[in-house]
Amino acid sequence: MSEVDVLFATLRQAADPQTVDRIESVVMSGADRDLNRINALAFADAHQLDQEKTIAALLHAARIGAFEMTWNVLCPGCGGVLDTGATLKGVDRETYHCALCAAGYEPTLDEMVEVTFTVSPRVRRIEAHDPDRLSPIEYYRQIFFSSGVDLPEDFEAKFSRSLLELIELAPGEKAFLSLQLPAQFVIIFDAVTHSARFLDVKGDATSERQNLSMVISQGHAVNETLELRPGLLRLTLENHTDRRVVPNVCVAGDDLHEILGRRRPFLTAKRLLTNQSFRDIYRTDTLDVDQRLKITSLTFLFTDLRGSTALYERVGDLAAFDLVRAHFRVLHEIVAAEAGAVVKTIGDAVMATFPTPDRAVAAALRMREAMLRLNTEHGSDDLLLKIGIHEGPCLAVNLNDRQDYFGQTVNIASRVQGLADPNVIMTTEAIVGDAHVSEILRHSGIASVSRMEELQGIAREVRIFALS
Repeated sequence: MSEVDVLFATLRQAADPQTVDRIESVVMSGADRDLNRINALAFADAHQLDQEKTIAALLHAARIGAFEMTWNVLCPGCGGVLDTGATLKGVDRETYHCALCAAGYEPTLDEMVEVTFTVSPRVRRIEAHDPDRLSPIEYYRQIFFSSGVDLPEDFEAKFSRSLLELIELAPGEKAFLSLQLPAQFVIIFDAVTHSARFLDVKGDATSERQNLSMVISQGHAVNETLELRPGLLRLTLENHTDRRVVPNVCVAGDDLHEILGRRRPFLTAKRLLTNQSFRDIYRTDTLDVDQRLKITSLTFLFTDLRGSTALYERVGDLAAFDLVRAHFRVLHEIVAAEAGAVVKTIGDAVMATFPTPDRAVAAALRMREAMLRLNTEHGSDDLLLKIGIHEGPCLAVNLNDRQDYFGQTVNIASRVQGLADPNVIMTTEAIVGDAHVSEILRHSGIASVSRMEELQGIAREVRIFALS
């Protein structure tokens, strides 16, 4: 049995076998391009697989060394990869600048950081393992553009409609280009160093030759827009780096915007951090102690058992412990099934996160039903669950050697749970106002009753909703 066979046999023991079979099939017979920076969501959809099972399989594949996981900071404007690293710890800048868009962005885990998977060289060698050997057009396709840009199959043909020139320059090499400038906005851009120069070409055409020089270096300098006239341009490009560069000169017109405007969902860092498989595999090795990464929207669910202290006294430590452990096991299973993750347990309480409000509400409803079943099985009402849910912005942090969350959203969710009666799900307006949540409640025939409440540590009154 080869090393690859052993790896996939190991993977089948940890992940869904059907999903692993599909991944192995692509590894064995797919194109090189299909195995570089895999978009887990697009892969699942293309092969009619469950997204959560696909994410889990790829995570386990990365854990055993069959794939490599990368965290890429994306430009929200053009979809280009601004930076990449093997861990989330590499996302350590307050602002990331995109030279192509001439804009700076503060990174957020639910909008700007994608997670992709590339087959390991020990499993199969692909061209992208040595990106400087890719053709210039493939470098743009496979390295510069993120997995969130839905590039067409005929990308080369469509990109060529915008191109005036695309070349490659070895370290220290210089090139002289003669270009006929149209009366449009023109960009000179290198995808390796992200160096850019902008040309606003307008006015009457000139018969005189215009001259322009551009030095490509690692500085990523922001260049002012130059005004030129339509006509002949002699462009000198110099590579002052120690690696190959692939500068292009293109027209920033409708053809280019059509390519950049095609987007698709991708596996965000936020979604991965709220994935139970990821938390189980990587545990504390996610964030540095000093990192504070923003998430614009995350849903928190808190639970607690009412009267658990009295339960221990009433039925004895051993019986109570078994009941509480059974309750924890059920809650963990439900959270994972709804694409969430348990952040921590505190006594008999659970703190969990979900990527969207509807997932949290679906989990809460399943938790309530599960506790009723457990109580029926044990012939008592010992497991009385109180649930609170809230959604909003937060910070992902490393706290007490654990990947955790901080902010007012977390505080409100915890306080809302404290107001819940047993077997009642308490939420905020941010939750019940979600369109998908409204559909769940309508389909389940669940009514909500609202009231204003003062929450400890919260300056303003909060409208809360009891789902019963």
